[in-house]
Amino acid sequence: MNITRKWSSKKQRALEILIRLKRLYPNATCTLNYSTPLQLLVATILSAQCTDERVNQVTPALFSRFPDAAAIATADITELENLIRPTGFYRNKAKNIQGACRQIVEKYKGKVPQRMEQLLELPGVARKTANVVLAYAFGINQGVTVDTHVKRLSNRLGLTKHSDPIRIERDLIRLLPQEDWENCSIRLIYHGRAVCTAKKPACHACALADLCPSATISASPAPELIS
Repeated sequence: MNITRKWSSKKQRALEILIRLKRLYPNATCTLNYSTPLQLLVATILSAQCTDERVNQVTPALFSRFPDAAAIATADITELENLIRPTGFYRNKAKNIQGACRQIVEKYKGKVPQRMEQLLELPGVARKTANVVLAYAFGINQGVTVDTHVKRLSNRLGLTKHSDPIRIERDLIRLLPQEDWENCSIRLIYHGRAVCTAKKPACHACALADLCPSATISASPAPELIS
């Protein structure tokens, strides 16, 4: 598909993509359920290789039993494993969650730190998790969360040529205003779930088709956006 010259600049296309995604998914937000920064941190760790829906089924009992970092830090590891078992890889996740909580108690008086470098020192926390926690728990746009949906769509939309999440994040940071780093990410995730799926992207119904070099339909006006 040939992209119209109007969108020949990658930055122009990225900004137009952002505008349309905001119109398509005006209420898009993190789909993990949480009430504290610690709960969001734990839920995000659990979401690795697991759906947010499944995580949300597990966390009510988990947070009722262990409501804060101190409680998780001193929890019986077998009980912790059993509570999070449905999320998969539960032994490694339990070890990381407990290790992270112990560091939070020992180094930060039980409070989740608000700096990227401090979060990255916690067991089980990579940039994806840190970006989610900073953005949704503290309102800090430190970077762009790159999950499988963001990786797929960023490549299909021609916003990056990389497969490494760190390099993809750097490319997106260069193209987008900082205040939109995380909200663009969550909207790409919504679009990846609803339209631009991994196996069968619905290019014919995609509001971004005329901006997308990977679209498999001929250039035409974008479908009506959802208000």
